[in-house]
Amino acid sequence: MKIFPKENLLNFSLPLPIFNSLHIADAICQRGDEFDVLVGMEKKYAEQLKQLSEDESDVDLQNYTGDKERFVVGSYEDWYKKNRTPFILVHKQTDTLAAIIWFGPKPLGKKSMKFGSNDERKIDSDWHTVSFRAYPLFRGRGMMVNFTKFVFDIYRKHFPNSVFWTGSDDRNTVFLKFISELGFKIDEENSDLQAHWQVMIK
Repeated sequence: MKIFPKENLLNFSLPLPIFNSLHIADAICQRGDEFDVLVGMEKKYAEQLKQLSEDESDVDLQNYTGDKERFVVGSYEDWYKKNRTPFILVHKQTDTLAAIIWFGPKPLGKKSMKFGSNDERKIDSDWHTVSFRAYPLFRGRGMMVNFTKFVFDIYRKHFPNSVFWTGSDDRNTVFLKFISELGFKIDEENSDLQAHWQVMIK
């Protein structure tokens, strides 16, 4: 995927007000499909996110993420209150949410809803979680690596002291291979492999 950034990518603060978004780049994938790269989500994309999160035919999403609990049982509004910053890819021709990467402050290793966490440790502002989703119609197109690198650079410029971590089901081998290629390393101290919870840091 080739990405064509807009100018003045630092002339805003993160996170944006809820349901606000900025068009920060255009992108084109190898197949020729064109995308908008946005930071923040308008309501229509938050609604698409909810619909995608409850899609039972997306077996990988249901098995390996807590998105149904996060966005369907819970709400986008409650999730956003945790200072989350979503970056999204929107397919221009269909106005469809293709992928999302979100960041936000979160204690290192704190388990997601998928793993039933009630841990309320004090947030260390240097640690920021990051999560990645590509949705079924757009998987396997080679888009996520360049999209990830682009939004990482923007987020890090806004939060220069941030250190990143992500947690995943250790049976999600495709995802673990992807983030390993991005330079993430396993953090054994904060992983719980008996519960299939693997923490990776960068």
